[in-house]
Amino acid sequence: MKLTELSIPGLFLLESPVHGDERGLFREWFKLGDFIDAGVTFQAQQANFSLSSRDAVRGLHYSMAPEGQAKIVTCVIGELVDVIVDIRVGSPTFGRVEVVALAADEGRSVLVPRDVAHGYCVTSDRGALCYLISSPFNAPMELEINPLDPAIGVPWPLVGEPILSAKDAAAPTLEQRRVAQQLPVFR
Repeated sequence: MKLTELSIPGLFLLESPVHGDERGLFREWFKLGDFIDAGVTFQAQQANFSLSSRDAVRGLHYSMAPEGQAKIVTCVIGELVDVIVDIRVGSPTFGRVEVVALAADEGRSVLVPRDVAHGYCVTSDRGALCYLISSPFNAPMELEINPLDPAIGVPWPLVGEPILSAKDAAAPTLEQRRVAQQLPVFR
């Protein structure tokens, strides 16, 4: 597995071979030894799966839990774009948006560092995301930023109108979270 750091500190693109034949395909999307060899620390505490339809936008979500919450995400059905926004106050890349296309038949995954916002949009008829997270879900500490915040300007690749949860549609903007002091601090 090849780990390549992207433009946001701690954000890595993970690439692994895809082995295919007449039966289908096989790939490894997480291998602890490759992380150790690259000097990257990650310990999974929970695994999640999400299945959505085209134009579903999930996020932008983040955790304010003291231990933080890193994620390793991969697409297991269809295609989607994964979106990461640096919301860490004091970060040299504060406000930067990174968009990574993921597809079930490609060997790409993303390591999302703790303290950044994460979301995704399904670009095929159906898409599913599997992710490992470094700390368990902690409802009072889990926050969201409106994924359509024009100040962030995420280039969601929508065909129609975005399909949002009521919670994401009503979420505060990045600036509202900053003013309320509800953003993580860059470490």
